[in-house]
Order: sequence, then C-alpha cells, then structure tokens
Amino acid sequence: MNREVNLIETITAKLPTRSDTLVGVGDDCAVIDNGPDHSILLKTDAIVEGVHFKKNDPADKVGHKALARALSDIAAMAGEPNSALITLGLPGDFDQQWVETLYEGLNATARAYDVAIVGGETVSSPERIFCSVALTGKVGRDQAVLRKNARVRDALFVTGELGGSIEGRHLDFTPRIKEAQWLAEHFVLHSMIDLSDGLAGDLHHICKASGVGAEVWADYLPVSRVARLLAKQGDAAKPAVAAALTDGEDFELLFSIDPVDAVKLKDQWREAFPETPISCIGKIMEQPGIHLKDEQGIRPLTWHGYDHFQ
Repeated sequence: MNREVNLIETITAKLPTRSDTLVGVGDDCAVIDNGPDHSILLKTDAIVEGVHFKKNDPADKVGHKALARALSDIAAMAGEPNSALITLGLPGDFDQQWVETLYEGLNATARAYDVAIVGGETVSSPERIFCSVALTGKVGRDQAVLRKNARVRDALFVTGELGGSIEGRHLDFTPRIKEAQWLAEHFVLHSMIDLSDGLAGDLHHICKASGVGAEVWADYLPVSRVARLLAKQGDAAKPAVAAALTDGEDFELLFSIDPVDAVKLKDQWREAFPETPISCIGKIMEQPGIHLKDEQGIRPLTWHGYDHFQ
C-alpha cells in the first residue's frame, strides 16, 4: 500500500457522517440526499505548482486544468456540474497578470460547462502557487454511477486515448461530461471512474470497491500517438503499453457494462461521438487482482497508482 492510500484510509476511518450522506469517502464525488428527484454531488480538487503544473506553463491552461479536474469527477458519476468555489494560494511576489490569465482559463472552462463561480478565498503561500476548486453538481436520485457495482463478466470500456499526457494534454484535456451523461441515458453503467492516477491504479479502485478482479487486454489498449513516440526515444523510455497503464492524468472514463451491450455501445457511440474513440479493453473477473493479457500470456499486473508522497 502506498503512503497516500494508507494516510487516506487512516483519516477516513474516523470521519463523522450524517443520515443524508448517501455516498461519502471512496468515490469520485460525495453524494448528498436532496429530496426525491435529485442528489447533490460534492467534489474538491487541488493543483500545486511543481506537482501538477510548471511555473512557465500557460496560466490560462493552468486555470482550465484546475476546474477541469473536478469536472472530470462529476463526469465519473454521470452528473451535471453546477457551482464552484476557488481557493488560490499565492506567494508574496506573485504576478498579477499571471493570476488574471489564470482566471481567464477558469472562467472560459466554467462557461463552457455552465458552471457558476460563486466565490472562494485568496491566501498567501510561502513559495508555490496552488489552486483548489470545490465543485457542486447534481444527479438524478439513485442515478449516480459508483465504483462499487462492477459485476463479474462485465465488459470494460475506456474513452479516448491513454498515455503521454505529460507532453501537454494534461493541461488541455476535455472533461467527458457530455459523454458520461449520454452513456448513462442509453446504457446501464455498472461502475465508472475517471482516469487520474493511470488505468492500472484506477481500475484497482473499481475492483477493490466492487470485490472483483479484472483482465486487461494489452492489444486493445488505445495507446496515444504521443506515448508511442515517447516509447521509441531510447532504452530508458517507458514502453507504450506501460505508459497507457500507468502515466495518469488522462482524465478519460473507465466503465463497465453488461457484455451483451458491448456491440450496441460501439455502434451508437460512433454515431454520437465520431471524433472520440471508445475501446473495450478487458473484462471483470471473479478472481481477485488485475491481470494483463498480451503476447506472452496472462500475468498479474502490479498496481502502481500515483502516490503524492513518493
């Protein structure tokens, strides 16, 4: 177990809750009872200079990323975003023009997804800039797609392409809000998560929550062109399949459905989202653990989710 997971599990075991908390810690968003028609979604996410972005990255793209990360979690629940609060930490020598450009990115992304930025906080930070976003959303009563309901023999699907996000895509990715809502409207989704820690790590979250295992088919992974190019850059380069499994910050959707719906899903998806690929990359298994199937056979896939403290 990595240090981040150990810390989170230790803290969350002692957290208070309420009767109207339908889903607490352990999924992409918290789900709060809001009457017979809808539930409220709550999410917070943070980016830190030197960890999630570089000082010389375009400020508007940093702003986009700050909000888009939280939007991606709303998408993972098949929800609709609503309102955001922004907390910004700045060192004493901050560049006001940089901050204004950051907010241009935040505002543009908020408008694109019909999100109201309704307030926030500005604080001093000793050295590094950070931006934290608290986001609310809504979803139909009992309609939130959770991590914990994957079923044995489910087909595993992923949207888009995987790997190589470090080359820039992590700053300008598209949260799959529209795609997730379409999926939930047309199919019964048993489980879903957004890919922030890498396919292997996030699939582990689904399997652990659902009490199942999974088999991933290497030949069917939608490896990005960037990841394939990076894999050719010498002996120290990460193999393309490994990049697709572990790079993180792809912010695509990983979900499971009944296998009888797989062909229909592919056909209807192509009509609805012709510019965004979708791939069936494996299946849910009864046997615990995640296994990779490639030309060498089937072998256990070690979970290497991102750890903030390593």
